[in-house]
Amino acid sequence: MGKPRNRKGSSARAALYNQVRITGGEYRGRKLGFPSIDGLRPTGDRVRETLFNWLQPVLPGASCLDPFAGSGALGLEAASRGARLVVMLEKSARAVAQIAGNISLLGAEGIEIYCTDALRWLTGESRRFDIVFLDPPFAGDLLQQSCRLLDQHGWLAPNARIYIEMSEEQALPELPGNWLQLRRKKAGQVCYYLFLCQSIQPSVKVTPSNP
Repeated sequence: MGKPRNRKGSSARAALYNQVRITGGEYRGRKLGFPSIDGLRPTGDRVRETLFNWLQPVLPGASCLDPFAGSGALGLEAASRGARLVVMLEKSARAVAQIAGNISLLGAEGIEIYCTDALRWLTGESRRFDIVFLDPPFAGDLLQQSCRLLDQHGWLAPNARIYIEMSEEQALPELPGNWLQLRRKKAGQVCYYLFLCQSIQPSVKVTPSNP
């Protein structure tokens, strides 16, 4: 017979490795835990630093939406760096409980967290956001559906920024014609982009190809 599994030891290892670090702003250097959940994939430190360097000119005082919050890394980083409002959505009750605990641990204000399905929430009554983080699980077509709902249901403020993170194996979904690509980078097997939602809709929509 094999040795019995040390569940306490496994939990301790998960607590050690399941951490994200705030890379800048008021809570810089703080390490926050997140649960082990299939598909939960926090945006890495290096990618977050690059992203928030891109966003720094427009982030202070902005309203942000994180529809696939997961570990909460993007939303909490935005709050740390001066966002006025951060709304986070996450369908996993365990992840939501952890994010809520991290918000309390930081003493952060201006953050709303909802345990809900993002696509269902995006079909509801809209309010406008200056920045949206789209980092859904890579499997499925959540990214395509999210882009469509954001565009059609009026969630984007004039000149809003939309961050998209996806596998390098994926092709960019069909995007609204007034989404202008500002930035693109690759880190490991992840590609990430920053788009600007222009106030004037071009007459022709463009379907980006896989770079």
